Amino acid sequence: MLMAIGPYLPLLANGNWPMPSIEYFTAFLAYGGSNLVLAAAAAAICAYIAPAAAGSGIPEVKAYLNGVDAYSILAPSTLFVKIFGSILGVSAGFVLGKEGPMVHTGACIANLLGQGGSRKYHLTCNWLRYFKNDRDRRDLITCGCAAGVAAAFRAPVGGVLFALEEAASWWRSALLWRAFFTTAVVAVVLRTLIEFCRSGKCGLFGQGGLIMFDLSSTVATYSSPDLLAIILLGIIGGIFGGLFNFLLDKILRIYSIINERGAPSKILLTIIVSVITSMCSYGLPWLASCTQCPEDAVEQCPTVGRSGNYKNFQCPPGYYNGMASLFFNTNDDAIRNLFSTGTATEYHMSSLFIFFVAIYCLGLVTYGIAVPSGLFIPVILAGATYGRIVGTLLGSISSLDPGLFALLGAASFLGGTMRMTVSVCVILLELTNDLQMLPLVMLVLLISKTIADSFNKGVYDQIVVMKGLPYMEAHAEPYMRHLVAGDVVTGPLITFSGVEKVGDIVTALRITGHNGFPVVDEPPLTEVPELVGLVIRSHLLVLLKGKMFMKEPVKMSGSFVMERFGAFDFAKAGSGKGLKIEDLHFTDEEMQMYVDLHAIANTSPYTVVETMSLAKAALLFRELGLRHLLVVPKTPYRPPIVGILTRHDFVAEHIHDLFPSLNPHN
Repeated sequence: MLMAIGPYLPLLANGNWPMPSIEYFTAFLAYGGSNLVLAAAAAAICAYIAPAAAGSGIPEVKAYLNGVDAYSILAPSTLFVKIFGSILGVSAGFVLGKEGPMVHTGACIANLLGQGGSRKYHLTCNWLRYFKNDRDRRDLITCGCAAGVAAAFRAPVGGVLFALEEAASWWRSALLWRAFFTTAVVAVVLRTLIEFCRSGKCGLFGQGGLIMFDLSSTVATYSSPDLLAIILLGIIGGIFGGLFNFLLDKILRIYSIINERGAPSKILLTIIVSVITSMCSYGLPWLASCTQCPEDAVEQCPTVGRSGNYKNFQCPPGYYNGMASLFFNTNDDAIRNLFSTGTATEYHMSSLFIFFVAIYCLGLVTYGIAVPSGLFIPVILAGATYGRIVGTLLGSISSLDPGLFALLGAASFLGGTMRMTVSVCVILLELTNDLQMLPLVMLVLLISKTIADSFNKGVYDQIVVMKGLPYMEAHAEPYMRHLVAGDVVTGPLITFSGVEKVGDIVTALRITGHNGFPVVDEPPLTEVPELVGLVIRSHLLVLLKGKMFMKEPVKMSGSFVMERFGAFDFAKAGSGKGLKIEDLHFTDEEMQMYVDLHAIANTSPYTVVETMSLAKAALLFRELGLRHLLVVPKTPYRPPIVGILTRHDFVAEHIHDLFPSLNPHN
């Protein structure tokens, strides 16, 4: 309450406003109470139903497309909480955006389609089973990410480029046109719904068309002093972006300790942040003085009961509160106000400065609570604010409008935090419909990214590392050049014979969490030990469930085995639908029987010789999207396989544990 009481003294000295009364405190209780209820509801469904729905979801989707299958990240329950939690979180007045969650939502929908629906929720379709393989499902989820960006920003081309630049680890020409087709459909559907909502039946959805912040009417002319100002803006964006990522990493680590205590702690943390946000958004506008409405205002001034440029707040008739016009607005309208041109005197410098500090800090403390939240909107708001500040300060030497500086400020902060260039550039151009600003946006993005890269990684890359997801970069680390594949292979190695005893397979599946097992034929099946291939856990479970066992270790024909199974029996299961070894039960007699593994083994697995450079092996592993890479001996008269390289073997922590001298921190 101190936030709302402290500003009274300077406001009374203004002389324009009436004495604060109990009505203002009642209004704050109603406003803060509504926000608190919505925030608690969002946190409750997130904490108890789908904890994986917290945050933007972009780092997790990025890791999934890199080959990391995080638990429940794309489950139907996560999709449900992501949609409704995002609605509640935005409605609760948090400084967050819906754009990141919409990317995650698109990926969840694509995953639901890619796994043939959900048996648990009785949402299945037979034709969708054709997507039940890793490559098609990964491509479908990539298209879902592109669709999420296209729907959030109404930027179809930007959505394709976002999926290419930030989300996908593997890109094919076929995937390019599929993603482009997906975003084109999104644009058409959005346009249809907007036209339907023009009558006002859909609230604020139908306002603005596909161009959200149209700046095309502004003629952007710039000279050498303008370029110097833009370079300065890029440097500021890089510094602020690097600082933002540094502080966010520290805050998220503190939040992770709190969130580990359980759902009640998550809800309590969300409530605390909600109260702080309500106090700031309600109390800070009292610090701003009233401004007389411009005589040439295009829209009603002050605006009452709806979104708009001029919020009356507590000002007398004919006046508006500039800071309240930013706080008490939808995110879209707040950004539109900052981007507006020809309004150089609409906001006081003090109001812009206070708003920037508030959004910067609230964006830091809000991301990481148990609510679906995105970083795009806080970053754009903060960047547009300090961009407008710079534009106003340099108005005497620059011919650019402060609204265009706000656009460039948003671009600089996006480049400094996200470290994306091409996709952000196109998204901003599609948002504003101002192609004349293309060279300046490109310049400010490159400068801010270059400056910020000297401090730390991009925000999503930092979150991936903080969550412990074994993400593989497109390049090998320098220390890998000093190692070979055989150096990081750790044991013990568990192999199966081509015709293996059921009990041995069951024991291996129960005592290990391995997903891949080499199959080696030994005498009397072959003259010398011979590597047959690789069999994965899910296929072993399907084969064991069929109980095609033999009393003698005899090799069977593959056609005989496949008569009992169809190709879709071995398709990748969806979230939570896979068989588990605990679900299978065998008699003592069955445990002594044999099963032929030749029919289900991958007889052409990728292999590397044990003396191959670890750097080359890492690049091969990532570029081919592998889960297992077999290491074979270089010299004869040895067992046919040395070990298996998995994603874990390329993680820096694992290598540094094996070779502490390679750790740069030692």
